Amino acid sequence: MIKCHLSTLMGAQKIKISELARATNLNRNTITLLFKEEASRIDLETIEKLCKFFDCSISDFLEYIPEQKLDNNSQLTSD
Repeated sequence: MIKCHLSTLMGAQKIKISELARATNLNRNTITLLFKEEASRIDLETIEKLCKFFDCSISDFLEYIPEQKLDNNSQLTSD
């Protein structure tokens, strides 16, 4: 799974989606999908603009989280 940390980056700077859209010239819907982690793909230009705006690396913005594999001894629990 790929985790997008846009909401964390925006929260740290207390910036709204509309403000980020104006500052980066990105579509508001694109930012909203990334913020809610509902985007199925991201254009490289979008990643570049967001990393430049937040002065961060791609690894600060996106994170790969391997899906846990279940074996016979482990169980899924819900909190």
